[in-house]
Amino acid sequence: MRNNFNDKWLGLSAVDLSKYIVSKCYSDDCPVTNVELQCLLYIIQRKFLACYMIAFYDDFEAWAFGAVVPNSYYRFCGFGAMPITPHINYEINIEEKHKKFLDLIIETYKENDPFKLIDEVKIPNGAWETIYNSKNGKKIIPIELIKKDAIMMCEVEAEGDC
Repeated sequence: MRNNFNDKWLGLSAVDLSKYIVSKCYSDDCPVTNVELQCLLYIIQRKFLACYMIAFYDDFEAWAFGAVVPNSYYRFCGFGAMPITPHINYEINIEEKHKKFLDLIIETYKENDPFKLIDEVKIPNGAWETIYNSKNGKKIIPIELIKKDAIMMCEVEAEGDC
């Protein structure tokens, strides 16, 4: 799948993107918790997929509270349920055109209630629900299912505009 997105990939890992989100939200006086961070990662990936791009190649797993990128989650799990307060400002190099899109997504969602963010991930019949409720032991959410979520969300948003 990587070949389909190479020219439209941010070139970041989920951990680097997480560092960017954490730094941006903290500097905007709106620090996020780890659960909120995981939701933002999922929403960002979904929005990028809706535009035929990919934010990162790390896998999401379907956990009880939502979609999680384990290496990102464990990087910030020491904060527990508290807002993540970085000791340094992470400097992550992102192309300006992608940075604008990322910032727009982050600005749109960063102050949402955590439960609303979780609802954005756990959409009915969506990727998280499909994998979490499946009987197989594998809980990795295939990117194709996240792409379907993106298409479904675009259709819902378009209906709301009518």
